[in-house]
Amino acid sequence: MNGSIITILWTFSCAFLVIFMQTGFAMMVTGFTRAKNAGHTMAMTMMVFVFGVLGYWAIGYALQTNTKVFFLYGVSTDTSITMLFFSQVVLMNIAATIPTGAMAERWTFKSFVVYGFFIAMFTYPLYAHWVWGGGWLSQLGKNFGLGHGVLDFAGSSVVHMVGGISALAGAIILGPRMGKYRADGTPTAIPGHHIPMAIVGCLILFCGWFWFNSGSALATGGLRIGVIAVNTLLAAVAASCSALCYMWFLYGKPDLSLSANGLLGGLVAVSAPCAFVTPIGAVVIGFIAGILCCASVFFVERKLKVDDPVGAVSVHGVCGAWGLISLGLFADGTYGDGINEVSGMVKGLFYGGVSQFAAQVIGVVVNFVFVFVVMYVFFKILDMITPLHVSEEIEFEGLDHNEVSVVAYPDFNIKTRR
Repeated sequence: MNGSIITILWTFSCAFLVIFMQTGFAMMVTGFTRAKNAGHTMAMTMMVFVFGVLGYWAIGYALQTNTKVFFLYGVSTDTSITMLFFSQVVLMNIAATIPTGAMAERWTFKSFVVYGFFIAMFTYPLYAHWVWGGGWLSQLGKNFGLGHGVLDFAGSSVVHMVGGISALAGAIILGPRMGKYRADGTPTAIPGHHIPMAIVGCLILFCGWFWFNSGSALATGGLRIGVIAVNTLLAAVAASCSALCYMWFLYGKPDLSLSANGLLGGLVAVSAPCAFVTPIGAVVIGFIAGILCCASVFFVERKLKVDDPVGAVSVHGVCGAWGLISLGLFADGTYGDGINEVSGMVKGLFYGGVSQFAAQVIGVVVNFVFVFVVMYVFFKILDMITPLHVSEEIEFEGLDHNEVSVVAYPDFNIKTRR
């Protein structure tokens, strides 16, 4: 009885603190974007949680768990179901929030509202079911002998890659901000208005990530909490360090914004393997994630010509994919017996687990194809119904007053007009 109470308290405590991570996202995205759009950016970060929770409550949870509990009808007194709903809805919210950064400063609010419901009701819960809800990706081991099936302890793919790939699809359809690319296609920098705010946001996310990754630890073996926390810490700092060194080496000075993004990239990457790898493995995973994050930011901006103001595609999409693959490489065989109804410990490629690595690669490919196609088609159709991109006049003047009727810095805007 006491064990059950502790599990419930731990799960809900972690979920409450994961909600607080929304504060970090709001500050980070707003700080990395311009002052004239700060109110609109804050509004998206807050309201995506509102629309997402309602959509997930209505349809998404039932799809993810493969049950018939739409609207939680008839199960409001079932503690196990309500606890699972609450712990899962906060993870869904992280995935839904990610595209708001990549599509910031030019996204119409009415199309954003439709998006908030759609990703929570359909895209996220379907892939989450395949990996976390007993779906076909989780059963690749049981049915086809591919390790333990696709494994993702805390969401590198289910949460972050879903959000990152959705952000890529949306940013492509939305198009770049005015002035981002010259006539010859050369990108220009559009600095954020409040870097200290963005860094504080990143630090809030850093703190919240320990609850994010540890939230299900008691249900899967409480003694693993220490391993999870240490690996999360080491991967994050290793990624931030490698991102700083990468920029310092290539451009002659460290870049604070990419060092912060590198920190987040390491956290994203270690989310999937945090319970399965050694501290050394976590450091290597994080170090590679930091470099991947920086290189990807420039690739997305310069080669793909996709305008991503906060680097969401790179931090969450690319590093999320790396996190899933890294589990298939670095899992050391000390944890995971019985997961997805497969006996034996989880071993990555470097420890002889070829089949587990194959399963992880399949998970990445399926995630990219499924999420990108679904979200690209969704955004394309939505753009035909109601344009995603605000008019040039509104974008030039700023989205605060025109889209959400609240100006974040009224004095600043008055002086600018004068």
